Amino acid sequence: YRAFVEGFLEIRDARLREHVRQTLSSGALWPDPLLQLNPSFEPGRSIDQMVTDGELESLCKEIFRKDKDKVPGGKPMSLFWHQEQAMLRAKTGKPYVLTTGTGSGKSLSYILPIVNHVLAQGTGKGVRAVIVYPLNALANSQEKELKGYLQTGFGEGRQPVSFARYTGDLGEAERRALHDHPPDIILTNYVMLEYILTRPEDRPLVEAMKSLRFLVLDELHTYRGRQGADVALLVRRLRDAAGVPGLQVVGTSATMADGGTSEDRRRRVAEVAGNLFGAPLDAEGVIGERLRPSLDPLPAEFGPALARRIREGSDPATIVDLRADLLARWLEDRAGLEREEGTGLLLRARPRSIDGPDGLGALLALETGLPAGDCSGAIRKLLRAAAEVAAAHPGERLPLAFRLHQFI
Repeated sequence: YRAFVEGFLEIRDARLREHVRQTLSSGALWPDPLLQLNPSFEPGRSIDQMVTDGELESLCKEIFRKDKDKVPGGKPMSLFWHQEQAMLRAKTGKPYVLTTGTGSGKSLSYILPIVNHVLAQGTGKGVRAVIVYPLNALANSQEKELKGYLQTGFGEGRQPVSFARYTGDLGEAERRALHDHPPDIILTNYVMLEYILTRPEDRPLVEAMKSLRFLVLDELHTYRGRQGADVALLVRRLRDAAGVPGLQVVGTSATMADGGTSEDRRRRVAEVAGNLFGAPLDAEGVIGERLRPSLDPLPAEFGPALARRIREGSDPATIVDLRADLLARWLEDRAGLEREEGTGLLLRARPRSIDGPDGLGALLALETGLPAGDCSGAIRKLLRAAAEVAAAHPGERLPLAFRLHQFI
């Protein structure tokens, strides 16, 4: 990237040329990456328990199972708190928005209510849900996930709930098949949904939406400005064309509001999403995440022991080691979670760099009395060790899961 940028520069003045060279060499084009930890989510009830409690159809116990492709019959699946709350909100028929972080299972927060609704009402009675994605890649990914739930263990053609993707790369024969046999769930994007409402040849799909219950808008934060206005009007036109004034609109999103308390942010999200949905949305309809530490809390006096741990350099090699590691516990406490002032709610900590005067290395040096360079190196070494532990356990949720944000 530096060579690319320098290819546009021809500086004749020697002093300016040297100044630019030194500035580029200091890393001006690529500042230090920011470290962010993914904390654990508050657990909810299991699928089996919700079936027992009468809140899910009994077949959900067979559909929503883990590792069905590895273990005959799969393993029981438990929900996070926010997924359970989404299911309960969906049963009210009111709109809702899920604003949770990466790896929180946002898609299950609408797939579970949709599948449960179809099971309760019966399959093959028209399109019950339209799920709109901003990218075809997301629709393709969701189709693969639905196959895991609805085909694995049942067999193609025998799935209890039907689904199909309607994107621009479908052939004529595939579109005719959708017209002749409309699925319970359609995966599409907002451009193709516009075509469905306007193209005469797609009229059978519009007729099949007369019993539409759910419209899901994935990645709400991508719909801004003119595109946001287009989608807002599309939602209203779909509601009118299908003749379903009580259409339940669902949204998922990353953070859509900053600043203020968590309650302030929920109110702002509700206002924006309500304008997009064309339906009133209260703050209770904005479902956020509840976090909890994935490691044990730090002891009251940890400075000397943590300094000794850094000097010894004994990095964890197993999950058990990782959970007990004092430096890992310090890192989660300082870079993973923070408490909201006034409410005490656990929130994701602001991403921070490892180096620099405001970096985590400098903070660790302040709390242990060790050189900042040694502390930064220890943090990097720990993260590499944690990544190796994660690589040995693919598919599992492990403590100290981290992301690096690099800006150029």
